[in-house]
Amino acid sequence: MNKFKIVVDSASDLTNDYLKDTDIGFEVCPLTITVGGVEFVDDDALKLETLMNSLKNANAKTSSSCPSPGVFLNAYEGAEYVFCVTLSSKLSGSFNSAFLASTMASNKVHVIDSKLVSGAERLIVDQLVGLINEGLSYEEIVTAIDKKVKDQKLLFVLQKFDNLVRNGRMSKIAKSIASFLNIKPLCAGQDGEIKVLAKIRTLKVALHTLVENIGKDKTPLADKTCVVSHCDDEKTASFLAGLIRKFYPFKEVIVSKMRGLTSYYALEKGIIVSY
Repeated sequence: MNKFKIVVDSASDLTNDYLKDTDIGFEVCPLTITVGGVEFVDDDALKLETLMNSLKNANAKTSSSCPSPGVFLNAYEGAEYVFCVTLSSKLSGSFNSAFLASTMASNKVHVIDSKLVSGAERLIVDQLVGLINEGLSYEEIVTAIDKKVKDQKLLFVLQKFDNLVRNGRMSKIAKSIASFLNIKPLCAGQDGEIKVLAKIRTLKVALHTLVENIGKDKTPLADKTCVVSHCDDEKTASFLAGLIRKFYPFKEVIVSKMRGLTSYYALEKGIIVSY
């Protein structure tokens, strides 16, 4: 049995082997996407191309659902102390499901609402690994990680907002801005919700504006990692990562491919920047 284990939902874009070279347990609880009555489980076996093709051809309703408390409860097994990281509680029921499971667990489980999604969850996992490796106690890690979560930032530019709007994650006003006026809004995760920061007409300007926004809050960046997540658009993600490296002293800038749940909402060529 491991002393520590970290559990995440699949909105983290991580796979089950993420911490394979450590003695820290790790497990991803998959969300599910339903397209025209066909259920896609967002686990390591999901073929993203098949999901995206189904979405392109879908005429029927699509939806997503969070892991059940039972799935989380099973994932909590195998360690004395468990930290569970979920996507924003204002965008999904994943946090509530994970928290309910924690009340039924026989071990100590601390559930963390990332307030965000994608790379932001990955960064919390990395921070937890660092705190565990420092030799801190469970209680000390809880205090430290809850403070670090408040410093997380997320910016994104999407080409399509269809599934965010249909599933109530974004207002119809933002949908009209994005689609009918051919505008590429720069958006941010703020207090667990999606906010439109700027209304921009071209993708190139939107990406440059995103980079400019990173420096607006004067947050020290030298000890931070930045994750650029993309939905099947590595070229744009790499271009954006290059701009970020040019203007900011991040410890590291990582380009990462989205998994099923984040791809479902970001859709083709969506870009999310977390730091």
